[in-house]
Amino acid sequence: MDMNEPAHPAPDFAPAPRAFDAQRPPESELIDDCIHCGLCLPACPTYVLWGQEADSPRGRIVLMKAGLDDFSEMSEPMVTHFDRCLGCMACVTACPSGVRYDKLIEATRPQIERNYKRSGRERGWRRLMFAVFTHPTRLRALVPLLIAYQRAGGERMVNRIGGPARWPRLRALLALAPTTTFTHALGRVPETSPAHGAKRARVGLLQGCIQRVFFGDVNAATMRVLSAEGFEVYAPSRVRCCGALMFHSGSEVAALALAKRMISAFEDCDYVAVNAAGCGSSMKDYAHVLRDDPQWSERAEQFSAKVRDVSELLAGFEPVARRHPVPLRLAYHDACHLAHAQQVRMQPRSLLSAIPDVEICEPDEWELCCGSAGIYNLLQPEAAGELGVRKAKNLLATGADAIASGNPGCTLQIVRYLREAGRSLPVYHPMQVVDASIRGRKL
Repeated sequence: MDMNEPAHPAPDFAPAPRAFDAQRPPESELIDDCIHCGLCLPACPTYVLWGQEADSPRGRIVLMKAGLDDFSEMSEPMVTHFDRCLGCMACVTACPSGVRYDKLIEATRPQIERNYKRSGRERGWRRLMFAVFTHPTRLRALVPLLIAYQRAGGERMVNRIGGPARWPRLRALLALAPTTTFTHALGRVPETSPAHGAKRARVGLLQGCIQRVFFGDVNAATMRVLSAEGFEVYAPSRVRCCGALMFHSGSEVAALALAKRMISAFEDCDYVAVNAAGCGSSMKDYAHVLRDDPQWSERAEQFSAKVRDVSELLAGFEPVARRHPVPLRLAYHDACHLAHAQQVRMQPRSLLSAIPDVEICEPDEWELCCGSAGIYNLLQPEAAGELGVRKAKNLLATGADAIASGNPGCTLQIVRYLREAGRSLPVYHPMQVVDASIRGRKL
């Protein structure tokens, strides 16, 4: 044997390609938990719409398993089926085997963004949304244009020139835009609010991005309720975004940077309250997404342990503020990232039911997503539209006077499809109803 010859010669073939790279791919152990029983199918919005196996949770899990195999390819059909998933996590609630589809799909999305080349138009559209929606200052700068568009009857003009067919995504964006005013959009909440009576805890409150610009009244109501219930509230304006839209879309690097800023901002708080379901879901997951970062893993774990949906936080304490009657038949809408991702269902109902004269109405198909799902309604407007019509119909069928929704994206989606159904029921955040009760005021 030639002593210069290596003991183990290098192979004369290249390493086998795979659809997924080695950077935190979907875990095979979690994939193997799925026994393909099919009990998730009735809860999956895309399977309910189309009845296609590849557009079901177990079908996508099969694709994930294939993506881990050697010589697999990140193909266009594979990406299409992953992109069609709303990430609503209804399958997690429905699964009797405890399959963590939420962890699997959240690990798959960044793989797509790293290993699949989207078209220039697709990349540009996604960048535009992240560049605007996650920056409150930029959103506020666009408010004058939005008001001018709405006052000029812009939607009718877009429809007249064939906009819905030619630019379905742009039409979806403009149709979802809320009616607002300069005063409303430019409103601010105080950075701190003292506790009324004995102080129970110091609570950090996320103002959010879309929430603070278009739903600032929800933030104000949340602060008043927390203060009335004995909490000191800290709501820093410099924390602009939690990264939820980016996490749910696979833009992991930008999302992690926002997560670290969020953790730093609220480390001196006993709790962190969130009044937007999608944000709360992501913030509770910081411990998982930062688990491999030696500088941040422990801080992220401590942070996530403090995060509560505001209804979840209030339900953990005996109320001290008196509730006045609010005569209202209220249809409660379960935001997916509250009911499924966070498993928070009874707490908001309990808070609302404790208000004298409030009657809670339960719509059919509560478990099905309304079609908002972060920016899903702007990426997949046709599917989101079908779900929006279905959700509006079920909510209207309750005969309620108003609707309660704990997520701004859901509110925008529901309002749009109520309007298209020819109805205009008010949609309130639960904290607005509780605030009206505590203050003894009408909604």
